[in-house]
Amino acid sequence: MLARLIDIFVQIPLLVLVTYLAIVGSLNGILDGASAPAVFLTGYVLVLVGYPTAFETLSRGRTLGKLALGLRVVGDDGGPERFRQALVRALSGAVECWALAGVPALIASLLSSRGKRLGDMFAGTFVVRERAPRAAVLPGPGVDPVLAGWAGALDLSGLPEELAASAASYLSRYWQLHQPARDQLGWQLASDVSSRVAPPPPPGVPPVVYLATVMGERRNREIVRLNGEASGFPAGSVPAASSGPPSSAPGGFVPPQ
Repeated sequence: MLARLIDIFVQIPLLVLVTYLAIVGSLNGILDGASAPAVFLTGYVLVLVGYPTAFETLSRGRTLGKLALGLRVVGDDGGPERFRQALVRALSGAVECWALAGVPALIASLLSSRGKRLGDMFAGTFVVRERAPRAAVLPGPGVDPVLAGWAGALDLSGLPEELAASAASYLSRYWQLHQPARDQLGWQLASDVSSRVAPPPPPGVPPVVYLATVMGERRNREIVRLNGEASGFPAGSVPAASSGPPSSAPGGFVPPQ
């Protein structure tokens, strides 16, 4: 709500400016009876819809208000927000946050386990806190020495860029997610990645360790490709994951025994 208020304080002067220009243009004869309302309507659409859409698309999920409070909009899969999702959120926000004074957004956020407003539900997004507590150590890509032999034999040619970006985003925001959502998303991403990467992981590897190892090996190979020399990443920064679904869970990932 505070982030939304900051954005509103930025948008209101812009709306006042649009109104002023439309009125002055109409009174001075610059704009005729048809063009004045058109300029007025176009300016309002650009401020109410274009402002959040442009900021969230260009900054990957942040407006000025979210940037000030350390928040970011991400997709339900943990990946970066896309233009279509930003546009849907902005169009919905023009109705629920401006036309209806934010009442539907507040009610929906209180009823949602992820704090989603209606625009988030329509767009398939939610807001995460990007500034984690200082004491929390974020997991990141890194090849565990125990899994180094297995990681070196991985065939990563079938791993698409979009899925790799979602896995990297999940690792970077691990501590910002609630544990149920964190575990569910980890298992889902691990299953998707393992269905495109061979060989399968050794039994007993937690999803977050598996994802961190795959992404660490992928980064190592990219550095080798770019620099022509091997480069390692520190291991041990990945926290232990809680127990997940039973071994009959769908997907290619092998759950811990």
